[in-house]
Amino acid sequence: MSARTEVDSTPTAGHHRWVVLALIFAAIVINYVDRQTIGLLKSDLVSEFAWNESNYADLVFWFQASYALSYFVWGAIMDRIGARWGFGAAFLLWQLAQIAHAGARSFDGFIAARLLLGAGEAGVLPGSLKAIVVWFPKVERAFAAGFLCAGTNIGAIVTPLVIPAVSLAWGWRGTFVVTGLAGLLWLPIWLLIYRRPRESKFVSSTELAHIESDPPDSVEKISWVRLVALKGTWAYAIGKFLIDPIWWMFLFWLPDFLGKRYGLNLRTFGPPLVVIYLTSDVGSISGGWLSSHFIRRGWNINRARKVTMLICAIAAIPVAFAADANNVWLAVADIGLATAAHQGFSATLYTLPSDIFPRSAVGSVLGFGGMIGAIGGMAMAKYAGWVLDSIGSYTPIFVVAASAYLLALLAIHLLTPKMEPVKV
Repeated sequence: MSARTEVDSTPTAGHHRWVVLALIFAAIVINYVDRQTIGLLKSDLVSEFAWNESNYADLVFWFQASYALSYFVWGAIMDRIGARWGFGAAFLLWQLAQIAHAGARSFDGFIAARLLLGAGEAGVLPGSLKAIVVWFPKVERAFAAGFLCAGTNIGAIVTPLVIPAVSLAWGWRGTFVVTGLAGLLWLPIWLLIYRRPRESKFVSSTELAHIESDPPDSVEKISWVRLVALKGTWAYAIGKFLIDPIWWMFLFWLPDFLGKRYGLNLRTFGPPLVVIYLTSDVGSISGGWLSSHFIRRGWNINRARKVTMLICAIAAIPVAFAADANNVWLAVADIGLATAAHQGFSATLYTLPSDIFPRSAVGSVLGFGGMIGAIGGMAMAKYAGWVLDSIGSYTPIFVVAASAYLLALLAIHLLTPKMEPVKV
């Protein structure tokens, strides 16, 4: 008791959960810089290795295949060993994979590097969301998840600002090495600072009581057979299957779209991409905030989450016409609105497992849903490659993007009409 009282007087008393969230935010930024680097370097790599659209789609496909299988595994790992060591191991693996791209001498070499990168990066969201469940009560989780999604946008903003300069200075191989080594600085900070709330010397008794304010839930381990049989598991998984491919498409193909449609290149991608992902940040924070705001006003979780997702789904519809915009900034506005809608929808969807499942199962549900979402991303990669090679237009791709969110919300509502805690 005396030790806890002493900690109460420290400057971090009552706010350490936000320090943890800031560390997660930083890891997400690094994650998206590493993930998106190949998209910014696509024109150089296509020129040097003579790839076509289907070759590039295959790189995305195999990255996501590895991501899908590994996401499933990381979810179980986070439930077993926790976010500190689980997240740390995933981070180390993907930074080494980022550096390994520099050694690729053939298409098969790039596939090997992408497979390794997918295996490591698949741990970031199970680890992040597991930490959020441990550190935040339900009333704050949607906002915390929205802040986490904002990290993906900042990473997407940083990439077109940093990667061209690094590439022009050191070439594409040096770009992978520099980003990989710089990212490794995060790992020792995470291992030094992150602990569970009751194990942390920085958490006051008041903050601990707030973190643990939700009613206790079951600590029983739930088998995969039982989880996969539950409608709540599939509500989250199908939602991810439908919306995750849209975000992957934006990340991996937006530079190519802007180049082919409006003549932009490595030196001029920056401003449009920055505007798009800054707009996405608004969606990330607003989506998480809006859902939590509705709950504070007395709405139940079911109504608050679904109304928020409906608003986001409607906002995504205009992206169907983005490829027809006759001005680059009209296209940027249209796509920016869609990416903001995605992030608001996604931040709200991330809370579904912790809303209806006991904490002991959250990581596993997140892992399963992430795997199914990555499988959807694999399908989108093949679809995008086929459309661009055979039709040469982004319109069919954007039409799919416009409709995905309403379909996802319909599936979620049909499977969890009241969003009540599952009975296991």
